[in-house]
Amino acid sequence: MIELFEKAVESSKPLLMCVINWGEVYYQVARQFGDQKAQEIEQLIQTLPIMVVEADKDLTREAARIKVTKRMAYADCFAAALARLKKGELYTGDPEFKAVEKDIKVVWL
Repeated sequence: MIELFEKAVESSKPLLMCVINWGEVYYQVARQFGDQKAQEIEQLIQTLPIMVVEADKDLTREAARIKVTKRMAYADCFAAALARLKKGELYTGDPEFKAVEKDIKVVWL
Protein backbone atom coordinates (compact mmCIF):
# COMPACT_ATOMS: atom_id res chain seq x y z
CA MET A 1 0.00 0.00 0.00
CA ILE A 2 2.84 2.40 0.76
CA GLU A 3 4.13 1.96 -2.78
CA LEU A 4 0.66 2.80 -4.13
CA PHE A 5 0.52 5.96 -2.04
CA GLU A 6 4.00 6.97 -3.19
CA LYS A 7 3.04 6.48 -6.85
CA ALA A 8 -0.11 8.52 -6.34
CA VAL A 9 1.87 11.39 -4.84
CA GLU A 10 4.58 11.24 -7.53
CA SER A 11 2.04 11.23 -10.37
CA SER A 12 -0.27 13.79 -8.73
CA LYS A 13 -3.10 11.32 -9.37
CA PRO A 14 -4.92 10.40 -6.17
CA LEU A 15 -6.28 6.94 -5.55
CA LEU A 16 -10.06 6.80 -5.75
CA MET A 17 -12.33 5.36 -3.09
CA CYS A 18 -16.11 5.30 -3.25
CA VAL A 19 -17.81 6.89 -0.24
CA ILE A 20 -19.67 3.60 0.28
CA ASN A 21 -16.35 1.79 0.75
CA TRP A 22 -15.07 4.63 2.93
CA GLY A 23 -18.13 3.97 5.10
CA GLU A 24 -17.20 0.29 5.24
CA VAL A 25 -13.76 1.16 6.56
CA TYR A 26 -15.30 3.48 9.15
CA TYR A 27 -17.84 0.98 10.46
CA GLN A 28 -15.39 -1.93 10.49
CA VAL A 29 -12.90 0.07 12.59
CA ALA A 30 -15.67 1.43 14.84
CA ARG A 31 -17.07 -2.05 15.38
CA GLN A 32 -13.70 -3.54 16.30
CA PHE A 33 -11.99 -0.65 18.07
CA GLY A 34 -14.63 1.97 18.86
CA ASP A 35 -15.79 5.25 17.38
CA GLN A 36 -12.77 7.25 18.55
CA LYS A 37 -10.41 4.98 16.60
CA ALA A 38 -12.71 5.21 13.56
CA GLN A 39 -12.49 9.00 13.73
CA GLU A 40 -8.69 8.75 13.90
CA ILE A 41 -8.70 6.55 10.78
CA GLU A 42 -11.01 9.05 9.07
CA GLN A 43 -8.47 11.79 9.77
CA LEU A 44 -5.62 9.57 8.57
CA ILE A 45 -7.40 8.89 5.28
CA GLN A 46 -7.70 12.65 4.76
CA THR A 47 -3.89 12.91 4.86
CA LEU A 48 -3.38 10.21 2.23
CA PRO A 49 -3.52 10.69 -1.55
CA ILE A 50 -7.06 9.33 -1.65
CA MET A 51 -10.03 11.08 -3.24
CA VAL A 52 -13.35 9.92 -1.84
CA VAL A 53 -15.88 9.77 -4.69
CA GLU A 54 -19.56 10.34 -3.95
CA ALA A 55 -22.03 7.69 -5.06
CA ASP A 56 -24.06 9.50 -7.71
CA LYS A 57 -26.76 7.96 -9.89
CA ASP A 58 -24.34 6.74 -12.60
CA LEU A 59 -22.05 5.00 -10.11
CA THR A 60 -25.00 3.51 -8.23
CA ARG A 61 -26.55 2.23 -11.48
CA GLU A 62 -23.26 0.59 -12.45
CA ALA A 63 -22.93 -1.00 -9.00
CA ALA A 64 -26.49 -2.31 -9.30
CA ARG A 65 -25.73 -3.77 -12.74
CA ILE A 66 -22.74 -5.60 -11.30
CA LYS A 67 -24.81 -6.87 -8.36
CA VAL A 68 -27.40 -8.35 -10.73
CA THR A 69 -24.83 -10.58 -12.42
CA LYS A 70 -22.17 -11.22 -9.76
CA ARG A 71 -22.24 -12.85 -6.34
CA MET A 72 -20.66 -9.95 -4.47
CA ALA A 73 -21.53 -7.78 -1.52
CA TYR A 74 -23.35 -4.65 -2.68
CA ALA A 75 -20.70 -2.35 -1.19
CA ASP A 76 -17.98 -4.23 -3.10
CA CYS A 77 -19.97 -3.64 -6.27
CA PHE A 78 -19.39 0.09 -5.76
CA ALA A 79 -15.61 -0.40 -5.75
CA ALA A 80 -15.86 -2.48 -8.93
CA ALA A 81 -18.21 0.03 -10.54
CA LEU A 82 -15.86 2.91 -9.76
CA ALA A 83 -12.95 1.02 -11.33
CA ARG A 84 -15.05 0.22 -14.39
CA LEU A 85 -16.39 3.74 -14.90
CA LYS A 86 -12.98 5.38 -14.37
CA LYS A 87 -11.21 2.66 -16.38
CA GLY A 88 -8.91 2.14 -13.43
CA GLU A 89 -7.38 -0.70 -11.51
CA LEU A 90 -8.90 -2.13 -8.37
CA TYR A 91 -6.37 -3.00 -5.65
CA THR A 92 -7.61 -5.59 -3.20
CA GLY A 93 -6.89 -8.74 -1.28
CA ASP A 94 -10.58 -9.67 -1.07
CA PRO A 95 -11.20 -12.91 -3.01
CA GLU A 96 -14.79 -11.80 -3.68
CA PHE A 97 -13.41 -9.63 -6.50
CA LYS A 98 -12.46 -12.73 -8.50
CA ALA A 99 -16.04 -12.44 -9.78
CA VAL A 100 -15.16 -9.29 -11.75
CA GLU A 101 -11.62 -10.12 -12.89
CA LYS A 102 -12.78 -10.46 -16.49
CA ASP A 103 -14.62 -7.13 -16.38
CA ILE A 104 -12.07 -4.86 -14.69
CA LYS A 105 -8.36 -4.93 -13.92
CA VAL A 106 -7.91 -6.36 -10.42
CA VAL A 107 -4.48 -6.03 -8.83
CA TRP A 108 -4.10 -8.49 -5.97
CA LEU A 109 -2.43 -7.36 -2.78
